[in-house]
Amino acid sequence: MKTPKRLQPLIEEGLIDSVVRQLMSGKEAMVYVVRCGDETRCAKVYKEASERSFRQAVDYTENRKVKNSRQARAMAKGTMFGRESQEAAWQSAEVDALYRLAAAGVRVPKPYNFCDGVLLMELVTDANGDAAPRLNDVQFTASDALRHHAALIREVVRMLCAGVVHGDLSEFNILVASEDGVDGPVIIDLPQAIDAAGNNHAKRMLLRDVDNLRKFFGQFAPALLHSDFGPEIWSLYESGLLSPDSPLTGRFARQTGPVNVGSVIREIDDARAEEVARRVRMGG
Repeated sequence: MKTPKRLQPLIEEGLIDSVVRQLMSGKEAMVYVVRCGDETRCAKVYKEASERSFRQAVDYTENRKVKNSRQARAMAKGTMFGRESQEAAWQSAEVDALYRLAAAGVRVPKPYNFCDGVLLMELVTDANGDAAPRLNDVQFTASDALRHHAALIREVVRMLCAGVVHGDLSEFNILVASEDGVDGPVIIDLPQAIDAAGNNHAKRMLLRDVDNLRKFFGQFAPALLHSDFGPEIWSLYESGLLSPDSPLTGRFARQTGPVNVGSVIREIDDARAEEVARRVRMGG
């Protein structure tokens, strides 16, 4: 196919040899299958802010680090340089998260390079070597649903132990890959990933990520609908007891006591704003 303009610099730099085909067109990026020597990889081309339907919610960008104080001041003032810096920080968030999570043993696509708003990474494949399907496109038996759910809960724990919360985890950004004849989930799409320790919304987003998994797999294994892994995981994390191999029960006894009405209202407002942002991302 004809080389997209945004990928031409990577060919000139020798990072890719050719573009095979378009793999996906999303609201935040375009993804292409590319050839790099003897390997087939994928190139994720981030859309400019003006072309994206998703706008960066404060929940995700809160406490997001930038390189220097000048950038931080410009971003706060909303100057042109500030908007450019914010865009660069948003694009690099996924790159930083991928390297961090891959080093922690989380099943994510292996990143290779990031150049001019293009992320070059591993192409996740199925047993036939084709691009792996999304979780949403696969039907599961009850036993497979339980197996994949357990694997993903463990991935969520590994991510949290690495200090990262996905923030937008659902059946639409998990691939069912095959490695050595065994299928398993691979987590993708991390530009909204947040720092677990530096973001006031981390707990709510972690709970929502886990709840999304519960609801999806609960369609195939109804017993999962009664599980409560999210609060259990966060409680262990807050107490400093969470490790990648922490035993989990899926049960959690909530403490009873006086209710902070103001805090509850803020949580409801935050959840409502996030639902609006989610519908925008999903085109609904």
